[in-house]
Amino acid sequence: MDLKTGREFDVPIGAVVKLCDSGQIQVVDDEGNEHWISPQNASHIKPMHPTSIHGVEDMIRLGDLNEAGILRNLLIRYREHLIYTYTGSILVAVNPYQLLPIYSPEQIRLYTNKKIGEMPPHIFAIADNCYFNMQRNNKDQCCIISGESGAGKTESTKLILQFLAAISGQHSWIEQQVLEANPILEAFGNAKTIRNDNSSRFGKYIDIHFNKRGAIEGAKIEQYLLEKSRVCRQAQDERNYHVFYCMLRGMTLEQKKKLGLGKATDYNYLAMGNCTTCDGRDDSKEYANIRSAMKVLMFTDTENWEISKLLAAILHMGNLQYEARTYDNLDACEVVQSASLITAASLLEVEPQDVMNCLTSRTIITRGETVSTPLSMEQALDVRDAFVKGIYGRLFVWIVEKINAAIYRPPSQELKSIRRSIGLLDIFGFENFTVNSFEQLCINFANENLQQFFVRHVFKLEQEEYNLENINWQHIEFTDNQDALDMIAIKPMNIISLIDEESKFPKGTDATMLHKLNSQHKLNTNYIPPKNNYETQFGINHFAGIVYYETKGFLEKNRDTLHGDIIQLVHSSKNKFIKQIFQADVAMGAETRKRSPTLSSQFKRSLELLMRTLSVCQPFFVRCIKPNEYKKPMLFDRELCVRQLRYSGMMETIRIRRAGYPIRYTFVEFVDRYRVLMPGVKPAYKQGDLRGTCQRIAEAVLGKDDDWQIGKTKIFLKDHHDMLLEIERDKAITDKVILIQKVVRGFKDRSNFLKVRNSVLMIQRYWRGHNCRKNYGAMRIGFLRLQALYRSRKLHKQYHMARRRIIEFQARCRGYLVRRAFRHRLWAVLTVQAYARGMIARRLYKRLRGEYHRRLEAEKLRLAEEERLRKEMSAKKAKEEAEKKHQVRLAQLAREDAEREVKEKEEARRKKELLEKMEKARNEPVNDSEMVDKMFGFLGTTSSLPGQEGQAPNGFEDLEQAQKELEEEDLDAALPLPEEEEEDLSEYKFAKFAATYFQGTTTHTYIRRPLKQPLLYHEDEGDQLAALAVWITILRFMGDLPEPKYHTAMSDGGEKIPVMTKIYETLGKKTYKKELQALQGEGEVTAAAVKETLTHIDGHKKNSVRHKLVSLTLKKKSKLTEETT
Repeated sequence: MDLKTGREFDVPIGAVVKLCDSGQIQVVDDEGNEHWISPQNASHIKPMHPTSIHGVEDMIRLGDLNEAGILRNLLIRYREHLIYTYTGSILVAVNPYQLLPIYSPEQIRLYTNKKIGEMPPHIFAIADNCYFNMQRNNKDQCCIISGESGAGKTESTKLILQFLAAISGQHSWIEQQVLEANPILEAFGNAKTIRNDNSSRFGKYIDIHFNKRGAIEGAKIEQYLLEKSRVCRQAQDERNYHVFYCMLRGMTLEQKKKLGLGKATDYNYLAMGNCTTCDGRDDSKEYANIRSAMKVLMFTDTENWEISKLLAAILHMGNLQYEARTYDNLDACEVVQSASLITAASLLEVEPQDVMNCLTSRTIITRGETVSTPLSMEQALDVRDAFVKGIYGRLFVWIVEKINAAIYRPPSQELKSIRRSIGLLDIFGFENFTVNSFEQLCINFANENLQQFFVRHVFKLEQEEYNLENINWQHIEFTDNQDALDMIAIKPMNIISLIDEESKFPKGTDATMLHKLNSQHKLNTNYIPPKNNYETQFGINHFAGIVYYETKGFLEKNRDTLHGDIIQLVHSSKNKFIKQIFQADVAMGAETRKRSPTLSSQFKRSLELLMRTLSVCQPFFVRCIKPNEYKKPMLFDRELCVRQLRYSGMMETIRIRRAGYPIRYTFVEFVDRYRVLMPGVKPAYKQGDLRGTCQRIAEAVLGKDDDWQIGKTKIFLKDHHDMLLEIERDKAITDKVILIQKVVRGFKDRSNFLKVRNSVLMIQRYWRGHNCRKNYGAMRIGFLRLQALYRSRKLHKQYHMARRRIIEFQARCRGYLVRRAFRHRLWAVLTVQAYARGMIARRLYKRLRGEYHRRLEAEKLRLAEEERLRKEMSAKKAKEEAEKKHQVRLAQLAREDAEREVKEKEEARRKKELLEKMEKARNEPVNDSEMVDKMFGFLGTTSSLPGQEGQAPNGFEDLEQAQKELEEEDLDAALPLPEEEEEDLSEYKFAKFAATYFQGTTTHTYIRRPLKQPLLYHEDEGDQLAALAVWITILRFMGDLPEPKYHTAMSDGGEKIPVMTKIYETLGKKTYKKELQALQGEGEVTAAAVKETLTHIDGHKKNSVRHKLVSLTLKKKSKLTEETT
């Protein structure tokens, strides 16, 4: 449907008919917009070809062979996330602006060794055909990836590299080095622009070298025209090169401190575009990747640090501040003293004053005399920017050379060594900005050459080949940009030669250059002169449209030379690295530098070498399409895509590819390759009529009427013909291989069969004898088991019969006992009920009788009161007054009854709560620690004074009273002598006992730490643990060892664990329950022994109450442990 908007890049849009009613046709176009069309105005709609409804993988098969059909095919596939489409062997790739799961190792495996068309379109299919064509035809290949900036050329290059590294199958160190070169080149040569977040600001040609086995053995990288001006200035919402931001985010604080670095927003060169971050990029992570890649590519730590110093110096140079001055009526300036100046000078290892002089003055040598001329502020800024661009440009060249030194291997001199290569060209896309300068002219000149190469390959060479071979062919007119190339760089007095010529004149300016261009090319249709003398821009009609170039700064950029002052400053530096990257400039004299080739001539020469290299390779083309200018996924700008398709020559490509023959073989190649398809065909060198043989093979496989042709020296085929021939050849070779395999395997298997047959017969003989013996044994065991089962069954029946009788007898006995117990319990219950009901009746009777007596008494009081009042007043009043008092007394009686009832209820409730509390206490587990604290809490802490231990618990009051009744003793007084004869106790000293019987190094003195082994020897392990536990208990009791915090570590508060169990767990030894019970049974004996030991040490206190309580505590704990356990 043609909407006829009148715009240049508007084409008909696809639509679906939704409704045909009441003379109107309702359609919905591909953008989702509804349109109502009347049948009278339906001239601008036409039916869609069936191939355009759902789209095709190869646009050669499109029925609608026009821009609208191509655009709709790309749109349909793009919305289904199918970003790749073929045009014959040319791949069209639409940038998805999102990650798609189509680049996994599984995808690489699927596309390996597949012809174009066997699998859905993919960048891996192009890479696979490059690789296998190189091996099959023994010819160098190249892949030219073209498209506008932001179309995805760099990512396509990386994907092809990834595929080639995987398919070569070696996984060698050189492959890893080739892959790791990309992160470094992207960091130093890519930047965020308005159109692309990872735009390549330089061109590169990666030549990958393969040995005869198909393994990668090296590579070489050529770089073209780095955009050095980006270091100094960027447009709005654009960034400087990635490496600056990665360095600031990824370096450690110590490293940044050494270089005097801060945040990206602190530097003029990084914050000029008001954009220091990039969505989807993690600069700190990228910096780690860059460092690891540099290690792989043999960059030393010293070189990495020197690179960082130069990058930091560039940032500090950008922060220099200038002040305008006037000396002798001349405009001059000075650099303001600042930390940036000192830091930059120290990083460059030169004197700050030398930097100031170099940036604010220019030294001119005339007739042997040296004259220093001050620079204006504008000139000084240009000198600073030129110095910075010179540093960065030469640093980038050095990095590329360093990478090539690591990955390039010179070809071997051996005759048998054959090295083939695959070249990947990733060069700047066509650019047309608001302001276009010298860089854009060079970039667009390169794209013109690539377009011409594409045109020459696809159009010119195709038609010339067909004409030379004298095959039927209809000539197609095509768009040729040769005139534009002639004007720019080929014919005499071309634009680049005029710019070079003006650059070499000392007094040449941008204005004089523009005047020469206008006078020379104003009549050329591809040249657009300025509209008046005041304009400073000219236009060129490129293959992708008209671009206007601003001439300001053209000559300076083209000269690309540094003043002698800057070279002298570099020469005076103590930094060997900066001298190394400026080595060529320092070695070149001032006069030589003036005659050095300009940037445009160098670029032109490099481009010529590149085109010469491409011309000897078999090319593959990848056309990258940018779907929108906003870098958003699933957004398809129709006009933008039409413009890219139109100026890329895609329409002519599709027509000539569809009508042409992209596959061609010489007769010798065809016969040698496909003679297996016809039995009896001899090799080509034995053939007399090669043309006739080719024709017979083609007719047998492809048919006589199919669209293939034979020329004078070659046979011409379509893409699908080549695929069919390859499939049939694989089948034929496979059949022959299978036949050979069958014969060899048959002979081998027959020989093996005879050997195996003899072996099997012998095994069978031995096996049958063994099997009979085994069966006999099994039968014998079976009969024995049968006898055992029969006997056990008989005993089982007897047992069950006796058991059933006993159970029946038990049931009758138990029934009798239960009935008897029930009758007795029933009698008891009836008796209890009778007594309880009697008690309740008596209580009720007693209460009612008391109430009756009280009311009777009240009635008597009323009558008496009434009799008394009759004497004082009339009978009626007396009766009323008496009745009133009677009612008061009745109310008082009612209140007393109510209070008494409340008291009875409260008493009943209290008794019930008490019973519940007792029941709950009875059911709760015993907590030994709480029980001991409750019983012996009156002892207080170890620091409490005697007689101030606290109140004794219930049941121990007599001990406290007994203590108060004791007479005060003088402990210092001598003990009374015994009446009997004094016994000699010198032989029974405790020290002597300890020295005799105690184990290890333990002495008789008291120690304040746990023992490693018992004092006395015990054979039983349980006795040893009990002795150690008793000593720990003594230490805790004496306050020399803190109480264990086992209740927080071993229980949650609800679980009650015995004391002895806690002690054993504290010691880290768990005993069995029986051993623990045995130890607990002996607890009292052990405690008594400890008490005797303490008594021997402090004999004069053996009768005190405290020691009795100590002994009682130990014994009580042992008993408690027994009960709880």
